Amino acid sequence: MRIQIIGGSGTGKSTLGAFIGQAEQIPWIDTDHYLWTDTTFTEKRDVSERFSMYEADLMSYNDYIVSGSVFAWHPDGFINRDLLVFLSLDESVRMERLIAREAARYPDFTGSNEFLDWCRTYHTATDPSMIGTFAEHQYQMDRSISPILIVDASLSTQLQYQKIIETYDRLSLQP
Repeated sequence: MRIQIIGGSGTGKSTLGAFIGQAEQIPWIDTDHYLWTDTTFTEKRDVSERFSMYEADLMSYNDYIVSGSVFAWHPDGFINRDLLVFLSLDESVRMERLIAREAARYPDFTGSNEFLDWCRTYHTATDPSMIGTFAEHQYQMDRSISPILIVDASLSTQLQYQKIIETYDRLSLQP
């Protein structure tokens, strides 16, 4: 089982990835770990270090669940997946989630910051090379060689998981 989950910030990719990893007892790979050196998301890793970490993971794991994308620095990353899942969520709900997350993470949060300003461009950015945007995610889906499943991220994590596993099982039975 090799599944990758993409979607805008705040759609629940990490939550769902961790849930599936635990439920299926397979490794969960959070692509933020490749990009950032710390949990405050302030210092980025060198691209060569990201590649080394990525390669080590692929050598170590036959099965995995991935939350996020490496497309911006490795366009062919995770193309050996069995299923690409895109989490879709109403924009106002997504931004509410993000604001709440920022407030919980940073005691000095004042209601907005550079990250949230960037998140607000998710649907307005049109250049597919702009990481973390719908344009980039659409481009990934358009060129995906694996089947794609679009999941409503407003559903409970359990229901999202069920939809993904049902689709995966159905695909696995096809000749």
